[in-house]
Amino acid sequence: MADMNGRIIMVTGATDGIGKITALELARMGATVVVVGRSSEKGANVVSEIRSATNNPNVEFMKADLSLMLEVRRLADTFKAKYDRLHVLVNNAGAVFQKRQETSEGNEMTFALNHLNYFLLTNLLLDTIKASGTPERKARIVNVSSDAHRFNRPINFDDLQNKQRYSSFGVYGQSKLMNILFTFELARRLNAENANVTANVLHPGLVATRFNRNNGPLMNFFMNFTRVVSVTPEKGAETTIYLASSPAVEDISGAYFSDKKVVTPSAAARDEQTRLRLWQASEAITGIQSAANA
Repeated sequence: MADMNGRIIMVTGATDGIGKITALELARMGATVVVVGRSSEKGANVVSEIRSATNNPNVEFMKADLSLMLEVRRLADTFKAKYDRLHVLVNNAGAVFQKRQETSEGNEMTFALNHLNYFLLTNLLLDTIKASGTPERKARIVNVSSDAHRFNRPINFDDLQNKQRYSSFGVYGQSKLMNILFTFELARRLNAENANVTANVLHPGLVATRFNRNNGPLMNFFMNFTRVVSVTPEKGAETTIYLASSPAVEDISGAYFSDKKVVTPSAAARDEQTRLRLWQASEAITGIQSAANA
């Protein structure tokens, strides 16, 4: 078990599933852990549970609906008002939506939660993350993606909001492709400026959690069926925890992991022009001047 004493970590989507297990195990290693979720009640319960299980009092909850850029910005401001360091950011929050819906800010929900959230939160916290890394012990950004990225059409930059064509798993797979493209471009930029920060992305496996339980009886039936071949949340969180804590990946950046091993993602995920175009489009939509320079 790695020693994470003195390390400050944020885990999004951490009130359930692999996010909760990730927060629990990193707290068990001695880290200060900020749990992020939408529900204050669930957040309070999870914090209490983790503190009790680990005897680590340095666990707290910060509330945010990460599908909304306004709340992502508020979360970043709340965090930076209290902490001047962030050694590990785990972007884990995500969902799949059976029917197309838009946020109150006018963004398609899957795109907003699964991609824009990762992009915006990371960039808003990036100066703090950079200030936390040293040559001996780098700061880390860990993004949860999925092998679902392999089974979707190329990104249509003329329809990023999926107004013309929407299928729940197609759009979900596209968002997971975006997670990898974002991570690879982020890693390239961090490397170019010799920042003491690594950025990696992972596939957790097919995990038996409450994921996709928000889409009605048919999807619940499908998820019950897939539980037979699913891994436990504990197993699903192993690679996330490994990338957040293991000395073995201290100097690895810009890689896609599965089962704690580097694997090759799809050709689309490795396309340099696509990842740059996605970065530029994301900057335009979020209105952010990126802290990771080209």
